[in-house]
Amino acid sequence: MIKNINFVSKFKTANISSIIIFILSIFLIVFKGLNYGIDFKGGTLIELRTDKSINASTIRDSLNSMDLGDINVKKFGKEGDYLIKVEQKSINNNNLIPTIKQTLSENLSAEVDFRRVENVGPKVSSELLESSVIAISLALAAMLFYIWVRFEWQFSVGSIVALFHDVIITLGIFSLLSLEINLSIIAAVLTIVGYSMNDTVVIYDRIRENLFKFTKISISDVSNLSINETLARTIITSMTTLLALFSIYILGGEILRGFSFAMILGVLIGTYSSIFVASPILKFFKVSYKTLEKEEEKIVP
Repeated sequence: MIKNINFVSKFKTANISSIIIFILSIFLIVFKGLNYGIDFKGGTLIELRTDKSINASTIRDSLNSMDLGDINVKKFGKEGDYLIKVEQKSINNNNLIPTIKQTLSENLSAEVDFRRVENVGPKVSSELLESSVIAISLALAAMLFYIWVRFEWQFSVGSIVALFHDVIITLGIFSLLSLEINLSIIAAVLTIVGYSMNDTVVIYDRIRENLFKFTKISISDVSNLSINETLARTIITSMTTLLALFSIYILGGEILRGFSFAMILGVLIGTYSSIFVASPILKFFKVSYKTLEKEEEKIVP
């Protein structure tokens, strides 16, 4: 059995830390920027296999002579497998792929097999970026509406603050580490939104239930009681999810590494925020049994 922990006593320290990290994350996103991948910048992605192991820098040097713009080459998967990302300066070059293949075959003295090629034009990439922003915004708006209907408005505000906290800090870490942002990361962010909301709803539901049950005690005590009552469930859910995500991160290869890393960050930050961000908001608004009673009186004529 888990011993009761006084979470409320740690609210102030946690809130100050969250505010500082949140501001730093915004600063990084605005001034350092995000490392957008080909999905959002346009260019060509090539999954390459050679019949012998070659240094990634050798492949990069061979392509630099073609004046293609920024080129990123890294090993992944089995021996001889490489992932090449090219930021094209001329997107209308229909002979680009054959030219790259010929150049590599000649310079590397090896058999080159293009296993996968993806081209994204600048117009498509800008549309994808716009669609991603809209998708995240709509997800947040839908969550806001659900919590507003399901609970009182104070709970809704707390949920959205926690969601913004999770998304911004995750993106801030990606900016700090210059990790690539692509469509799989957007999918991870949307999943983080759902996971964080689920964690917050579980705690909020218990807080609301306990406010009706213990009408004389303060919101601080009710929050502390509710968090402790749901703590075992929170830990078990987070640990089982993280176990799966770490397996994907370690065994899933380079393609899934960014997605799984974003999800790992999201689960850790979401678990933290449901306790130390969402719950203190109710204390800030001084939510009590009377608050819930007044809201119900507005609904029931």
